[in-house]
Amino acid sequence: MSPRPAFVLPGLRSPFTKIDRELEALDALALSAPVIQQTVAGERGPGRDRAREVDLVLWGAVIPALSVSNWGREVWLDSGLDPEVPAQGIVQACATSIAAATHAAGQVAAGRSDLALCGGVESMSHTQIGLSRGLSKTIRRTGTAGSVGRMVKHLGQIRPSDLRISIPGVEERTTGKTMGRHTEEMAEEWGISREAQDAFALASHRAATRDGGAFFRSLLVTPGTFPADRDTIPRADTSLEKLGSLRPAFDKDTGTLTAGNSSPLTDGAAACWVTSERGLAALPDDLPRARLVDWQQAAIDPDRDGLLIAPALAIARLLTRQGLTLEDVDLWEFHEAFAAQVLCTIAALEDPSWLAARTSIEPGLGPFPRDRMNPNGGSVSIGHPFGATGARILSQTVVELADRPAGARAIVSVCAAGGLGHVALLQTA
Repeated sequence: MSPRPAFVLPGLRSPFTKIDRELEALDALALSAPVIQQTVAGERGPGRDRAREVDLVLWGAVIPALSVSNWGREVWLDSGLDPEVPAQGIVQACATSIAAATHAAGQVAAGRSDLALCGGVESMSHTQIGLSRGLSKTIRRTGTAGSVGRMVKHLGQIRPSDLRISIPGVEERTTGKTMGRHTEEMAEEWGISREAQDAFALASHRAATRDGGAFFRSLLVTPGTFPADRDTIPRADTSLEKLGSLRPAFDKDTGTLTAGNSSPLTDGAAACWVTSERGLAALPDDLPRARLVDWQQAAIDPDRDGLLIAPALAIARLLTRQGLTLEDVDLWEFHEAFAAQVLCTIAALEDPSWLAARTSIEPGLGPFPRDRMNPNGGSVSIGHPFGATGARILSQTVVELADRPAGARAIVSVCAAGGLGHVALLQTA
């Protein structure tokens, strides 16, 4: 059986705001439900219930929550939609919701799904604090002791070493370094200057705030749904002087990464659709769509290469499989974890010796077309709720492609913790 083509269509998203700001009162479930409800509702005909046409829901979050394990199922139930639709959680760090989309595309290609809702969320304002194993065990036993005497006995077993808490951070478990520290090492290896990073960040903010952020209006939920009606992170008033005045965030002495050229901790949720040709009939005819032609994952050894450089390998392998060069791609949408990370990825893609040492690709992929990258801004300016970023970028890419001629291609690239990269090739019909 030949694989069926899969299509990506834009869903809606919440505004993205910095941690502990406008969306701080909403947990991940409360952020997800309105995004899902409004994405599914769309412009329905009278009496039509699109929720009953959904075959699959794939939804993810990266930060653990004690009360939720299967995010897909829980957010779907909290949305009050058809409970008979199967749903599952999915996690791949910052690539969570692009992984949801490519997983759904595999289901479409195999004939197992026609209409899948994909996305993710992060409420970083609601990060839960963990107790030590010893204290957790004592509290659990105390709560089920059955008598005051046993409770007192268990509480008496607490040791000073148990009185520790664990605050989730952005350190890599295997290396103990933050992503920022790893990216500082990448920037040094590839010779990415502070000035280049700040210029990249400025371009991201200018693109995201062009015409007052008009590009994003069709992608946001109805005004009034959330305490913020727009993204609050993009700064139309920033400048190279302002960015240059910020102190290094990860290496206080010689670092080049700052709060201005790095993505901030962010709250938000985002959705997108993945469908078969038959599934397109369930969605509005005027909703933009692009074919999901191919996708690729890659991983690197953090002891050998920069932690966030894996997308370069994934892009190179995908393009080679498709017989394409960098110049053949009309639109590039990079997740901007850090300005330096994107610039390092581009440098690696343009380095034939680097590619040849890690792949069978020779003599190279040609020059990278920098003028085709992130025309509406990226995570440095818009924000980065870990689980939501992939769906945000996919929806953004499809809308951007809608004004391009038939056959126009786009690459979506997302780096992820653990030395992972996940990329997808989209094309207009």
